[in-house]
Amino acid sequence: MCGEAALAGWGAARHNHPNVRNGRRAVAPLCPTAPVPLLPESRAGPTVDDIFLPSGRLRPDILDEATTRVLREALAHTRATNWDSVRTPHLFMGLLAAPDSGVFKWATKLGADLPGLLDQFRDLFHQANAEPVPPLLLNREFLSDNVIRLLRDAHGRANDCGRTSVTPMDLLITLFTTPNSIVAECFERIGVTAAKLTELAVIAEQKGGQA
Repeated sequence: MCGEAALAGWGAARHNHPNVRNGRRAVAPLCPTAPVPLLPESRAGPTVDDIFLPSGRLRPDILDEATTRVLREALAHTRATNWDSVRTPHLFMGLLAAPDSGVFKWATKLGADLPGLLDQFRDLFHQANAEPVPPLLLNREFLSDNVIRLLRDAHGRANDCGRTSVTPMDLLITLFTTPNSIVAECFERIGVTAAKLTELAVIAEQKGGQA
C-alpha cells in the first residue's frame, strides 16, 4: 500500500529527472476487452481522426466532461509548478485534483490520500527558480511529446473499448502502462510496481462500469 510516510521518500527524485524531457516510444495501454497493439515508432502526421484540430487545438469531441476538467487542472498545475509545457506528471496532478469516481476508487484501493498525493507531486515537480509562465492552452505547442503520445494512446484505448470519448481512467491507466513512465517510476521508488498500479486501476474502472 502507498501511505504518506512512504510517499515522502520521493524527495530525492527531483523535478529535473532526465526522463521528464526525453521522448520515449509508447505502447498502447491495456483494455480489459481488447488486445493491445503496438504503436509504430515513427509519429504519423495529422489525419482525419487525429486528436488535434488543424489549428493545433486538442479536439474537444474526443473528451468527456470529466476528462476536460482533468486537463484544465493539468494546465493550472503546469503553470503553478513553473513549467512552460504540460508534462505527464501534470496530467497525473490533474487526475488527482479533479478525480472522477474511478480515480477515487483507485486511490482507495491503493490506500492513498488524494490531496496529500497531489501536494507531494506538486512539490516534487515544482521549479522554484523558473520564470513565471504565461497562460497555457490545450494546444499541441504547449504539450510535451510524451503527453501527446499518451493522449493518442488513451484515445486509442477508448476506441478499443468501444467508446468515442477519452475518460479519466483511460488517462490513468495509460500513465501506468506507458514505458519509462515518470509517474509510474515515482511509485516504483516506494515499492509499488506499475503492474500493481495498473491492476488496481483496471479493477476500479470495471467496478465503476458495474455501478
